[in-house]
Amino acid sequence: MSDLIPRGDAIDSAVIRRAQLDAEHLVALLRIGVALGLFATLFLAVGELPSDGRSHVIRQVLLAGMTLAGYLLLGLLSIWLLHRGWFQTWMIWVVATIDCGFMVLNSALSVMNTGFGGKLAFAMPSVWLVPIVLAFAVLRFNPAVQIYSVVLVVLGLGALQFLPGVAGQNGPTMERVAVAMELPPNMVRLAMIALAGGVLVVAALRMRDLLRRSIEEAQKRANLTRYLPAQVAGDLAVLDPNALRQGRDRQAAVLFVDIRDFTTWSEGRDPEEVGRFITDFRRHVEAAVKRHGGIVDKYIGDAALVFFEDEGAAERGLNCGAALLEAMSQWSKDRASRGETLVKIGVGLHYGQVFVGVVGTRDRLEYTVLGDTVNVAARIQEMCKTTGEPFLVSDSALTAAFGPAETGAPAREAWAALPGQLLRGRAGAVALFARDTGATGDDQG
Repeated sequence: MSDLIPRGDAIDSAVIRRAQLDAEHLVALLRIGVALGLFATLFLAVGELPSDGRSHVIRQVLLAGMTLAGYLLLGLLSIWLLHRGWFQTWMIWVVATIDCGFMVLNSALSVMNTGFGGKLAFAMPSVWLVPIVLAFAVLRFNPAVQIYSVVLVVLGLGALQFLPGVAGQNGPTMERVAVAMELPPNMVRLAMIALAGGVLVVAALRMRDLLRRSIEEAQKRANLTRYLPAQVAGDLAVLDPNALRQGRDRQAAVLFVDIRDFTTWSEGRDPEEVGRFITDFRRHVEAAVKRHGGIVDKYIGDAALVFFEDEGAAERGLNCGAALLEAMSQWSKDRASRGETLVKIGVGLHYGQVFVGVVGTRDRLEYTVLGDTVNVAARIQEMCKTTGEPFLVSDSALTAAFGPAETGAPAREAWAALPGQLLRGRAGAVALFARDTGATGDDQG
């Protein structure tokens, strides 16, 4: 049975891992796009390499090209590993380190090439890769990786501040500083800003999509709770599916309620009228059950199976049965005032051990209560027809609620023992008790 449904934590881990790998695939594609975009910008901005002896400019262009080539290869390698299924989640940290390392290394080489020294590191176009690197980190589903990337960038650029400049004749001149601020490098800077903005737009769209899916899941959960008791929907949301499948044995009070002569009444009636009648009946049942802390396990046509768990389950079941009779009596009076037929019900209550959990196949699961206690409660409810009593309970239900008969509890004395009754499908007679409906006001009209 346990292999039919994976554990809840296994499902969560698989979903998170899939989301992380999908995010890394997107980052790899964007990395390739950024590299190609900057290659194109560099080609258009620089045009021809200078032939006037400015070797540092040539070296600077080559450094930029090598960095972008490395960026492109990193993106292609990530895509290849992902498609082969070899990319592991720990590799995200390696790729994030390389992202930051490319930027810091290129900035360091640029500073040394120009002879500017670390204090002018922020004049290098390569530093403008920082927004792109941090935007990549935003796309990942791991705040720790984002923090790690920020720390690496800050420490790396901070360390550059201590690089000494080249002194003397080969040192930086105002001409070299001016070259670093000319149109071609500024175009590269603008391209980096535009590409970083594009990556952030992708991140925003991705977050918006996640928000939309979260809202859809919340709506599905809300729709689910319409078909399940609130307690059950909560269990299904937080508990391990295997634990629900294995279920648990509990002591519980089980109540069956059924409308008397419903088949005869509904024969030949308009389906819409029958539907309204059943809806009203279930509304009264749910109100009483909710008020007494029970769970409606299921509806079976004009009948309902209800159970009560935990402390005071039997007494709450007894009080719920009484509340149902009172509600049906008032409903009958309201219907009679409109010239409609009266409503009578039969209620049976038993207390004992039950199985509570999820049963069924992968395609159709059902959260339910099972066991002999349920069968006995159903048979007790059937005896309401034979005895003419609207509410019958077993001795075990009264004992669980008020203690053994020998205790003489006043609440128990309100229940009168019936002659031994034979329940369908059971060998021996069962002790049943009925309420004094005249004294308690449970007349159903």
